[in-house]
Amino acid sequence: MAHIELAPEIADDFERILEHLANWQIERPEERVREIVEAIDILSHSPLIGRPGHAGKRELVIGRGSHGYVALYRYHAEIDTVFVLAIKSQREAGYSHG
Repeated sequence: MAHIELAPEIADDFERILEHLANWQIERPEERVREIVEAIDILSHSPLIGRPGHAGKRELVIGRGSHGYVALYRYHAEIDTVFVLAIKSQREAGYSHG
């Protein structure tokens, strides 16, 4: 089972997501965050499930439409660790870091 490490910047991503949900008065924003965290946890069992991205990174698609997010990560098999680098809404143009 792979170990999962979250980059410190992930806190900024969750803050941005929660701010966006608050601005749109979305009910139960904590459920959205929980869905993202549960999806990331899947990487511990299936670290290569995400679609291949640029420079050895992968993207885990989480949900869809207005509930959709993408987690950018890198898996290092030699140490069996997933490094989650950034999370964004599927509707955002790019990652703010990662």
